[in-house]
Amino acid sequence: MARVGIVMGSDSDMPIMAQAAEILEKLGVDFEMTIISAHRAPDVLFQYAKGLEEKGVKVLIAGAGKAAHLPGVCAGLTPLPVIGIPMKTSDLGGVDSLYSIVQMPSGIPVATVAINGGTNAGILAAKILAVADPELMERLKAYSASLKDGVVSKAEKLEQIGYREYLAQMK
Repeated sequence: MARVGIVMGSDSDMPIMAQAAEILEKLGVDFEMTIISAHRAPDVLFQYAKGLEEKGVKVLIAGAGKAAHLPGVCAGLTPLPVIGIPMKTSDLGGVDSLYSIVQMPSGIPVATVAINGGTNAGILAAKILAVADPELMERLKAYSASLKDGVVSKAEKLEQIGYREYLAQMK
């Protein structure tokens, strides 16, 4: 049973939404993924969002660009926590999406990550679930430790070889 739902407004959002799926897989969290446009298929979205709780989904990640109504509409239809991912757009660079998602009316919250922040949306969904799942909490702690270890090893390498060589190796 999927504990996280991932929904996107268009298949053009797939590369970013896949980041959320990949981190959830890495953390051992089951998810389902679909494409539903809030504007082109509102009846399908209504049915999907209303059925999430019954399917056992605990957290929803919703990504959309431009007008980006998908996360907000979902938040209005389900009592579950909704995490919105604003998509970078060619017109306004994603600021339009960000404003659409972050400017929700009182009583209809949507947690919002950075523009194209698929990985962070997946991590936030896992953190929400981990409150009631000690094993997932341990996997999240291990993931955080691996991030720290990566930074420490890069700093040690920089100190050993100097910035010019480090920079050359980055290219």
